[in-house]
This record gives sequence, C-alpha cells and structure tokens, in this order.
Amino acid sequence: MTAARDESLDMDLARERFEESIDFTCALEEEFALLDPATLDLAHGFERLRDAAQAIPELAESVRGELIDTEIEIRSGRSESFAELCASQRARRAELFALAAEHGFALGSSGTHPWASYMDQEIIHTDHYSRLHAELGYVAERNNTWSLHAHVGVRGADRAVAVCDSLRNHLPTLLAMSASSPFLDGRDTGLASVRTQIFTRSFPRCGIHDPFGDWETYAGFVDLLERTSSVVESTQLWWSVRPHHSFGTVEVRICDAQGDGDASLALGGLLVACVAQAALDYDEGALAAPMRAREIEENLWRAIRYGLDGRMIDFDAGTEIETREAVERLVAWTAPARGALAIPEPPFGPGDANDTQRARERLAEGASIEGIYRESVERTRRTYGGAPRVPEGT
Repeated sequence: MTAARDESLDMDLARERFEESIDFTCALEEEFALLDPATLDLAHGFERLRDAAQAIPELAESVRGELIDTEIEIRSGRSESFAELCASQRARRAELFALAAEHGFALGSSGTHPWASYMDQEIIHTDHYSRLHAELGYVAERNNTWSLHAHVGVRGADRAVAVCDSLRNHLPTLLAMSASSPFLDGRDTGLASVRTQIFTRSFPRCGIHDPFGDWETYAGFVDLLERTSSVVESTQLWWSVRPHHSFGTVEVRICDAQGDGDASLALGGLLVACVAQAALDYDEGALAAPMRAREIEENLWRAIRYGLDGRMIDFDAGTEIETREAVERLVAWTAPARGALAIPEPPFGPGDANDTQRARERLAEGASIEGIYRESVERTRRTYGGAPRVPEGT
C-alpha cells in the first residue's frame, strides 16, 4: 500500500497558507535538556514528561519532543503581538519547570551538553524520528543539540521567499550573538558554537540555502525533492531560515539555546524584528539583495569559530569589521520594526557577553567545566522557572 502524501508537501496548499497569513504574528520554540539534578548528566524521560503534561492545560499542546528522549521543547503558540508571546511563554515555562521538578528532573539550556556522550542517548519513539533515524543513522544519533527558533507570519508566498533569501545575509551575526556551546566531550572545543558545527555541517538540506527568488522556483525545488524521494515531509528541510508550509510563517532556526530566560526572549524578539523588517523593506522596494552562498559561508564559519569575539567580512566594502559592529548594524536596521511591534531593545550592547564568552571567562578564572555548567543550570532555573505551580490538593 502506498503511504498517503504528507500534506506539508502540497505546495499549492502551502502557497494558500502564505497568501492568507497574518503579518507578524509570532511564536517561539525553546529546547531544554533533561538532567539528573545531582549529577547533571542527561536523563532519559521525555515520554514520561510529555504524558504528564497532558493533564496541564498550559502544556498539553505546547510540549514537543525533538529527536532524543533527553530533550524537551516548549512552544509559545501563535501570538498576535510580541508582548503576548512573552506572557504566554513565561507561563508555559513556569509550568514545565515545575512539572520537571515534580518528576525528578532539572532542565538545562545551552547549545550542547558539555560532557554527555551521544552514544548514551535514545531516539524518541515516533514515526517521524524513527524514519529519520533509519535514513540518517549516525548523523541523527550524533545530533544532541539544543536551539531557539522563532516563527513570524508573513503574508504572501513570493514575499516570504524574498524575506528568507535576504535574511540569509544576517544569519552569521545572529549566530554569533547567540553562541552558547563551546564545550563538548568534556573539553573546550575552541568553537563558539559547536552545536552549529554538529547540526548544520552534517544534516542534509541544512545550513543556509541558495536564494530561490520566488515561490515558483522554491516550490519547484521542493517538488523535485519529493519526486526523487529525498523528502517525505517539509520538516526535512532543515535550513537555518525557511518558509514553514504548515503555518505560513518564516522560521529562523540559526540560534543556540540561551542559558538565561530573559536573554532568550530578547533574542527571540530580535529574530521577530528581523523578519518583520525584511518584509517591510520588501514592501518599500528596499530589501537587501541576497548575498552569495560562498560569502555567507565565510561569515558563518567566523561566527561558529569566534562568536562575538571575532570579525566579519563586509563584502560591499571588501574589508573586515568587528562582529560587534555587525551586531550594531543589525540592531539599527531593525529599529523601525521593533518600534512598530513594541519589541524591546535586544541584548548584546557594548560590553555585554554571550554564554560562550561567560563560560570561557569562568574557565580562565579556574572554574571546571562541570562547575560552569552547574552555574548555567542554576541560572536557567532562576530565569526560566518563574513562579512554581502549586499541585492540586496542597
């Protein structure tokens, strides 16, 4: 019997969703590691937490699995404004952290776990991830990583593709800002975001795609991938920015998970503003032309390797600039969208550090990698956990 075609690959239906989408609705997805509170080793238990979450209205529809059973994702759901998104996500976080504590888990939030072995992890039991494991093998097994994703409604299929094409230019800067994963296998890798190296450099149809130009070209390529059995659902398009067929959103997927809950929301706000500003620029005929893939790759490597401590190439000027200057330019560019959508000033002003920089500073002071991660998990508990839920009957 031939399996039914996945609806997400119906490109006519996907186009309709974009034509009917509402501009600048937004949603956030945050991924957490499940940990043993005493040892901070990764702890198996996603299915148990997922099942327990079904009894909590705020969590029943917002908890999701992501490949391994030591990971859990919380989704804000679609919000009409960024303020609504923040309120919704804070409420869901508080419920999730309380539920995890009740079931004997701590939660961590960084791009990688500093010492856990991928060989000790288990793929969760869903059709999607079982198929993924069968297809990718080692590549799927090795991907024990955690990230932050933002969805933004963009009305118009051609407009959404143009936004994705142009936003590619800014992905290295956004990654540099978010870098939180210097440690892997119990040592400092020398990278600012080893998560990106593991995921983006190994998964197929990942990283930063070539510009498509318009919906017809994009849809034609996706149709080709389906006809040649390369994909059976649109979620197998793992690009760092992509049109989401089911939601009619542009999804930005480049960032490491953040150890601080406020920083995660601030970074999420900047992602929303980037999409909105690109759409506004498109409307005004001022959208920046997509850079060539080889140019973006140069800056992406610099972001992976050095994060905020490095330099980027300004290809228009043919010179290097400090990565912090690239951040300043990005923040300035998004100012109109942030003002229109009431999105606060983003993080990483002069002197501010990202998680990789903070971790390396502590390492230089003599702290152990285990001690640094313990401090990060405590910070995550304080800033994400919020007011604990009072169990019924108490």
